[in-house]
Formats: sequence, C-alpha cells, structure tokens
Amino acid sequence: MAAQAPTEELNQLSVEDAGSKPKPDASATSNGNLNHDSDDSEDDAEDPAAAGGEGGAAKKKKKRKPRKKKKNPKQQSDPPRVLISQLFPDKKYPKGEEVEYVNENRYRTTSDEKRHLDNLKSEFVNDYRHAAEAHRQVRQWAQKNIKPGQTLTEIAVGIEDAVRALTGHQGLEEGDALVAGMGFPTGLSINHCAAHYTPNAGNKMVLQDDDVMKIDFGVHVNGNIVDSAFTMAFNPRYDPLLEAVRAATNEGIKQAGIDARLGEIGGAIQEVMESYEVEIDGTTYPVKSIKNLNGHTILPYNIHGTKSVPIVKSNDTTKMEEGDVFAIETFGSTGQGFVREDGEVSHYALRSDAPKGDLRLTSAKSLLNVIKKNFGTLPFCRRYLDRLGQDKYLLGLNNLVSNGIVESYPPLVDRKGSYTAQFEHTILIRPTVKEVISRGDDY
Repeated sequence: MAAQAPTEELNQLSVEDAGSKPKPDASATSNGNLNHDSDDSEDDAEDPAAAGGEGGAAKKKKKRKPRKKKKNPKQQSDPPRVLISQLFPDKKYPKGEEVEYVNENRYRTTSDEKRHLDNLKSEFVNDYRHAAEAHRQVRQWAQKNIKPGQTLTEIAVGIEDAVRALTGHQGLEEGDALVAGMGFPTGLSINHCAAHYTPNAGNKMVLQDDDVMKIDFGVHVNGNIVDSAFTMAFNPRYDPLLEAVRAATNEGIKQAGIDARLGEIGGAIQEVMESYEVEIDGTTYPVKSIKNLNGHTILPYNIHGTKSVPIVKSNDTTKMEEGDVFAIETFGSTGQGFVREDGEVSHYALRSDAPKGDLRLTSAKSLLNVIKKNFGTLPFCRRYLDRLGQDKYLLGLNNLVSNGIVESYPPLVDRKGSYTAQFEHTILIRPTVKEVISRGDDY
C-alpha cells in the first residue's frame, strides 16, 4: 500500500496496541471449500459357484472394501479456496528469497549468536511466510484470470474472497478479521491514478484493453502484514514502463540491508528507473520516479511504520536496522512524476494516536465501535462496512475523519493522460539474512 512523503500524521501502531489483540492460531477457523479426493468403495464380484441343491445357486454375501480415508488436498483449487494451513499441514510455510548480507555484515550468516536471535522470532517469521504464501497463490490466480471487460468490483471481490478463504477467516464475525485475512483493501488504480483506489458500492468501472492497472493488496496473519503489488497491462507498448518499475524495485531490494542508508537506496532506485523510456503513439516519454511516493516500514497491525524509503535520491541518512520489516515499492510515471489527491475516497484507517474526545454524533460513536472491533488499525474500505451490514454510515464516517480519529486516503493521481506503474515486495531484515518474504516465480 502506497505511502506519501512521511508526515507526523501517518498512523503508527505501538507494540502495546498490537499486543492488546489476542493471537489465536490463524489456521484455527476453517471454512474454505476444499476439493478433497474421494474414492467410492467397490463391491466384490459375486461368486458364480453353485452352493448345493438341485438347480439352486447360492450367492456369497457381498464384501465391501474399507473406505479410503480422504487425504488432505495437495494443490490449490481454482478459484483459490483451499486453506494454506491444509496445503502445509506441518504449519511450516515456504521461505521467501533469502539473500546473504555482504561486506561487514557477511559474518551474520554463520554467527551462532545471530542464528539464536533468528530462532527467537520463529513464530513471527512463520506467520509472515503463511501470509506470503497466501499472497502468492491469490495473485498468481489473479494474473491468470483478470481480463479486460471485467468490472473493478468483480476483480477486487475475487481477490478478497480468495484471501479470506486461504487464511480461513471470513471476517464476518466480530474480531475475526483481526486474526488473519486482508491486510488492507485491494487497490486497483488505473492509468494516471497511482494508488489508493478501490471501487465503492455501485462502481460500474470496467477494465479496458488499453488500461495500465496497479494491483496492490495485503495479507496478514496475526497482524503481520505482507504488502506486495504488481502492474498489469494488456497492450505491449507499456512493457518498457512495467520493466522499468520492476527493475527499480529489484534494485531497491538489492540495496536494502542492515545499516543501508535510506536516501542512498532512493538514489539507486531513481537511477535505474529513469534509465528507461517508453514510446506511446509516436511520442517518447522518459520514465520518472514519482518523488512524493515511497516505501515504508511495516509494524504489527499498521501498514505504515516510522521509516520511509524514498524512490528518488535524498539526504536521508536513516539506516535500516536488524528486525525491521520494509515494503520496498516503486512507482514510475510518464507524467510529471508527482501525485496529488483527487477523487472519491475509499480507503480509511483508524489512527492509533487518535484523540479520545467525546463524539456528539450517535452514528459516529456506533461506527467507531464497529471499526475498532473488526479492523483495529488495519486499513478498511466502504465495501468492508457494507459487507458487515452497515448502512447510512457516511455521515458518521466523515465525522470520525473530521475529528482526527480516522484517517482517509484519497486516490493519488499524476497528470491526466499519463500512465503509472508499481511493483512492491515485503522484506524482513532478519539477524542472519535478508528475506524477500513475498518473492515468487511471477515477480
């Protein structure tokens, strides 16, 4: 999920806030529609031999073979509905891409002390791997099935239904979405819109052949959020734009590590990004890094942490540190390389530092209670409130925003007529290695 240039207003989640939520096993609630293999038993053939008496032929009683026990499914269904925890019954989920540290940090790979620290966080890392595997399987299904002619609502709901099924938490019971499921709403930002767009109820927008669509969604397990995004385009003329942004993200990941300075990472990203150009309708456009968008740290139950990773060169000397979780995301544009807020708001999040003043509006008080119990500080959208059966909530929601209790995130757009692209991965700065937790065969 995209972050604008860092401000004091960004939502932060303290360790105390995260710790206040119960952490049951995310695989405990199972409601996926599983495709089990089942073998119907077959009857033994009848014995044709006569059994005494003139012309009398007795038949042996039929014997039934014992039914074979149903096995756990070994592959994902289409659409995805098999729990990740059933695909990995030992609850040991696939590792992301592990990258050894270099130079002065090379010793960490074999250090017994660092290995011990790594083991202390094994549950945390396994939750992240669980969420990452769900993200990979859902997005690979999405990449195969998203086609022009579909509505944005159809696409968003398809992704979100799959995430909830694979994590085993539909989020319809109070507090269930806080155990596991969507880390934030599915962003489907098209063309000059770079981020923070998802369809509200009644949205009739249809994906077109010439669109460039950013697909940005999060999956969490016990508040550990995997934030990963990719871009789809159906006209090959946009391939250089997508290639530029993918390469820039990979460069950011390459430069990331313990003691890496954020401003220097931004410079490396910008250099790769802006070495590309794209030709559209006979005009050549340089690809620009969108300078007021950036990557960010991720905290428990909070998608935007305290550190930001610029995608242009800056003088920020802040260092990445052991234990940090970063979303490395880059945005390229054929426009100005600068975004502004514009359009109908769909994304919201409860502020962890929200004031505790009395609310006069009854609908705002009621809605705040719903938000706290169902989302906490995880971002949500209007469709999620609709899904919970809330109605006529806009007045109360706007009141919560105006009182500084809930943050709104309007769509972020570059110049109309331009095209933007995004790629993003979540990385764990572990004591022994850097793990690109969301890496897959697709990107």
